[in-house]
Amino acid sequence: MQIMADVGGIPGKNCRGFCEYCYFKNVHETKVLGCKNCPPGQVGCPHCTTDTNMKRDYLPPFQVLSSLQNNIFQTQLSPNTMVNITGDGDISCYPQLLELTGSIKQMGLPIHLGYTSGKGFDDVKTVDQLINNNVVETTYTAFATDPELRRRWMHDPTPEVSIDALKRFCESCDVHAASIIIPGVNDGDVLHQTCADLESWGAKALILMRFANHHNQGLILNNDPIIPEIEQQNLTDFEQLVRDISKEYNLRVTGTPVCDPDLDTPYALAKDKNKEYLEILTPIKASATIITSKISAPYIRKILENIGAADYVNVIATNQEIACLITPEDLHEINLEDVKDTVIIPGRCYVHDLVAEEIFRADGKFRLIHRGPDMLTADGEMSGSLTREDVLKQELIAFEDLIELINYMGVPIIDRN
Repeated sequence: MQIMADVGGIPGKNCRGFCEYCYFKNVHETKVLGCKNCPPGQVGCPHCTTDTNMKRDYLPPFQVLSSLQNNIFQTQLSPNTMVNITGDGDISCYPQLLELTGSIKQMGLPIHLGYTSGKGFDDVKTVDQLINNNVVETTYTAFATDPELRRRWMHDPTPEVSIDALKRFCESCDVHAASIIIPGVNDGDVLHQTCADLESWGAKALILMRFANHHNQGLILNNDPIIPEIEQQNLTDFEQLVRDISKEYNLRVTGTPVCDPDLDTPYALAKDKNKEYLEILTPIKASATIITSKISAPYIRKILENIGAADYVNVIATNQEIACLITPEDLHEINLEDVKDTVIIPGRCYVHDLVAEEIFRADGKFRLIHRGPDMLTADGEMSGSLTREDVLKQELIAFEDLIELINYMGVPIIDRN
């Protein structure tokens, strides 16, 4: 169990400058997206208005600690409870990080440092002090263990220190390293050297992250490519890369948006060897349309086929590759002739309920619109810390919730037993 300690921060400002590949680098205007958290009659809220995390500077330690104590008070702590220090800036750049971790240590709780690039470390001794303050785990953006590549692509002012800091963490903590893979930059021999270094230092895991450079890959805040000259890496090649690295190195290797070679995610239930678990699910007795992402659609279709529901529930893939990043722009591209009377949209997609209703009723046909579960599977950023049993249980619960929604809100199939 993790309890969040949010230190705030602004991308690009509280991280010693944007990395070349940063998602927020080209975001200059406020964009109101809409989501499930918006008030019923208002499109836009702090969760889906993009300037809310571009104006919030680092929070003072007393405010972070006060919020943390409230979270602890409202949570039933377990023996493995850990505080996750997180934020929108870079954790290593938080100026009171030692003070904050020292105070959390006095609470008797271990600490996970959320995503950090290490760009804020000017002296590796800081890492020793953090470890002494009960930091036992961190997620660290390695990118590459070549200091010149970090200097060029991450604009790291002290790349040698950052790499030494990563090594020191690996020697004393559970390190989940992360590398956004930019074709022709930090793949190939560079990636193999990075993996060899991480393995020799004692890193626990490595998350390979496919570089998003186009709108349909998740760039919903700005349609322009982050790095125009970089060609898009197709999913098949990326998945093979993840599998190859996993076989070659003694690291727990996962990929996002695909794949986890050890646990068969995303959508472990779609794999033939896990087909028997589908017998647990309630039969589908109503018709509906499921709207999802380009990546998720084939998996969900196969699961529906395997439980005998493909004739009643159809799956429509948007061009967006990540379901929770679907926006109204993606829904407008759907042919309404393919949409049934009940529509299930992803629970976390960036579409206001009223906007979704307008889009799916634009042809004059009244359709019921409902949000499905927030997540149907775990991607590589989550599954790296899960077991096979965790993954299957999570997916079974999510699909059972989805089926219950379809059976309750969909059009009943009268002739089905």
